[in-house]
Amino acid sequence: MTNADKLELKGGSFKVRARSISPPLIIPSLPEHCHYCFQVILSYLQKRSSTEDVAVPFDDQGSEYPLFVTWNIYPSPSRASRILSSAASVAMAAPSSPSASIFSSGSPRLRGCIGTFEPYPLVSGLSEYAIISAFKDRRFNPISEKELSRLECAVSLLTGFEDCDDYLDWEVGIHGIYIHLPNPALSPSKLFAEDASSSSSGSGSSTPAVSARRASSGRGPSGPAFLTATYLPDVIPDQGWTKVEAIDSAIRKAGWNGKITEDMRRGLRVRRYRSEKVTQTYEDFMRWKESNGIQ
Repeated sequence: MTNADKLELKGGSFKVRARSISPPLIIPSLPEHCHYCFQVILSYLQKRSSTEDVAVPFDDQGSEYPLFVTWNIYPSPSRASRILSSAASVAMAAPSSPSASIFSSGSPRLRGCIGTFEPYPLVSGLSEYAIISAFKDRRFNPISEKELSRLECAVSLLTGFEDCDDYLDWEVGIHGIYIHLPNPALSPSKLFAEDASSSSSGSGSSTPAVSARRASSGRGPSGPAFLTATYLPDVIPDQGWTKVEAIDSAIRKAGWNGKITEDMRRGLRVRRYRSEKVTQTYEDFMRWKESNGIQ
């Protein structure tokens, strides 16, 4: 995989190929998907002969998915345990309470997140991206063995890809977004037009994309013909963004640092998608190993 094949984004990086995505057979994300990712990186860290020898604890039913693997890290193992126990207690006492309040202090921070929009066989996709996201996310140092006890793994299986009618044709908290922007540096001057009704997003702290997908028309003197970026469904509500703020942040993430106008937003191609997500801590993984007699 080359740098030109990947985009870096808040909440993850992804690999893109110019290929249509057929709806996969939808199966739920399982805790065993995360357990398998933990097993894979353990094997990698312990330099065993091959991660292909890791036993697969689930039946993938021959399914293929676009997917992301995310690694988060807690301040300490005990902190992770207390937060998750608190979450369970509050959820039982007040099912309607927003979970965000539970994690308002001491919540985990991102440690690596990379995925692909190309459907992959589930086993090989999880194995490959567990390793890439843990050890090859350029924003972070590789995960070390001493960090294992503080890790949390999240697996997101992406489904329901649809083209939006316009840049607002999606729902916060339900859809992820994938934007496709004609590079303004190569586009008609109207994209640079002053527009009193528009402004750049307040999310300017987002890191610009390191690279963008090269379109079939090639790369011009001012960069690629198209800029692309994505946000997973849970990122936008976590940030508290409106739709316009999320779109503007995605434009920044794709690599555009100039003025954002309404014409530019209207010129976007936006795809929406959903995510089947499951999260497990290292402690969950170890309990699962013990209950199944796995060494």
